[in-house]
Amino acid sequence: MSLNDIYERHVKGLSAEEQLRLIELIARNIALRTVAETKKRSIMELHGLGKKIWGTMDAQKYVNELRTEWDHRP
Repeated sequence: MSLNDIYERHVKGLSAEEQLRLIELIARNIALRTVAETKKRSIMELHGLGKKIWGTMDAQKYVNELRTEWDHRP
């Protein structure tokens, strides 16, 4: 049975209030399913993410350079 058939047979004859209630039920079902399917993430997934970018750069030297830049901005 196609969606058009379902609409014609079961939904079209409903009152506007019933149709809105049906839309609400469908939307709530989709939202709950989407939340349930969303994978829980862990902060630990970020561990080591920037390792290649930062390489051997000295963290304190980098922070000092940033502070110097900010001190000399107009």
